Amino acid sequence: MASSERSADVDAVVAALANDEVVVIPTDTVYGLAANPRSAVAMRRLFELKERPDGVPVAVLVGSLEQAEELVESSDVFHMLAAEHWPGALTLVARSAPGIDLNIGDSTNADGVPTIGVRLPDHQLIRECALAFGPIAATSANIHGSPTIIDPTELRSSFGGAVEVIVDAGLLKGVASTVVDVSSDELTVLRQGVVQVT
Repeated sequence: MASSERSADVDAVVAALANDEVVVIPTDTVYGLAANPRSAVAMRRLFELKERPDGVPVAVLVGSLEQAEELVESSDVFHMLAAEHWPGALTLVARSAPGIDLNIGDSTNADGVPTIGVRLPDHQLIRECALAFGPIAATSANIHGSPTIIDPTELRSSFGGAVEVIVDAGLLKGVASTVVDVSSDELTVLRQGVVQVT
């Protein structure tokens, strides 16, 4: 994607997010439905489009490690995994930093501690969007429980009338990120995806 095209896409995504709209974006793994996690209106719309139960939290995409550390309490394990796999297909679920209140669903760990799943994707456009706008809530662009959509034509058929912006990056890999909970003393793999974590 040329620089001018990328800039136009970033501008369109940022403008839509700032207007509390839901957008469809490509990532390094799958297409995502994305919205402003600080907006209750935008996130309610995202959950409705996804037909996602309120109790299932949504992860947050960031543009840098520093941006992630503004949202969560990073630990030695967090830093080790981030250094090894970011940017990349690894979502780290960590304790929410004090004062952070996002509308991302029921995001607590087994001990009832508030958590946030954060990921620094290996996708320049999304990192630029997050750096320009702020952290972006994102979940795979499909109906909850349905197969992941990797074809832009199918995306337009499913969501074209409901979202303002669809960034077309062609066919994607279609394999979701690995999700690892590092919010307690014991590391737990919640979902095995592209990245192998032991």
